[in-house]
Amino acid sequence: MAKLAFLGLGVMGAPMAGHLKAAGHEVTVFNRTAAKAQAWVERHGGAWAGTPREAAAGADLVMACVGNDDDLRSVCLGPDGAFAGMKPGAIFVDHTTVSAAVTRELAQAAQATGLGYVDAPISGGQAGAENGQLSVMCGGTQDDFDGAAPVIDAYAKICRRMGDVGAGQITKMCNQIAIAGLVQALSESLAFAKRSGLEVGQVVEVISQGAAGSWQMVNRHKTMDQCHFEHGFAVDWMRKDLAICLAAADEVGASLPVTALVDQFYKDVQRMGGGRWDTSSLIARLG
Repeated sequence: MAKLAFLGLGVMGAPMAGHLKAAGHEVTVFNRTAAKAQAWVERHGGAWAGTPREAAAGADLVMACVGNDDDLRSVCLGPDGAFAGMKPGAIFVDHTTVSAAVTRELAQAAQATGLGYVDAPISGGQAGAENGQLSVMCGGTQDDFDGAAPVIDAYAKICRRMGDVGAGQITKMCNQIAIAGLVQALSESLAFAKRSGLEVGQVVEVISQGAAGSWQMVNRHKTMDQCHFEHGFAVDWMRKDLAICLAAADEVGASLPVTALVDQFYKDVQRMGGGRWDTSSLIARLG
């Protein structure tokens, strides 16, 4: 069992930290809204701290799951940041989806002070976090990964090292690129079925058993048909991720025409007031 800190108790981080505590680890949590940290401790036990530095003090591993590049910098750097409190040889594990650029920046800062660093973005949504069934794609040295993986297993369905620092974030971009195109195609398929007078449930029952089948089709077709989007991964966050995808593609000279187009479709959804809707809300712009 390890002494751990977990920074960020949102819809993903809170259940992930809960799995760590349930696995028998000693867990100290931090959240910018202290009331969330206090509520987490009341439910799970463990301890909470007022700053990332205090949470990280003496920890073997420090895990973070926050919002974006700036949020991650704020919990890592500065006099109250986690890096200032971590002991030499401790490993920082970042579960946030952020740019490869900030990953390289923070990894260098960590390594300069004798810390390990693993970028470990996640996929599986809130349900995956709650059920301990996340896909975790990691970048870092083999030694750092080997130190982190047994702990990550508490909430992972699969945890793999994809390469050196930054490889985890690039793999997560591959994930988001695939989802964006798939959800747009599914939206068009279901909208076409309805316009043609077919019953969406019957269509999905048939085509989901063949090559068209997908997790999104099985788990989202009913709510898409009902125009119910108050769940899952928000459009605002997806646009943040797609911006990272498109910037990373420019760096390596990759062409992502479908991703760029779907990003603009999500912009349409934001203009409709759907920034906090689930990503399956692409169907809403099709009428």
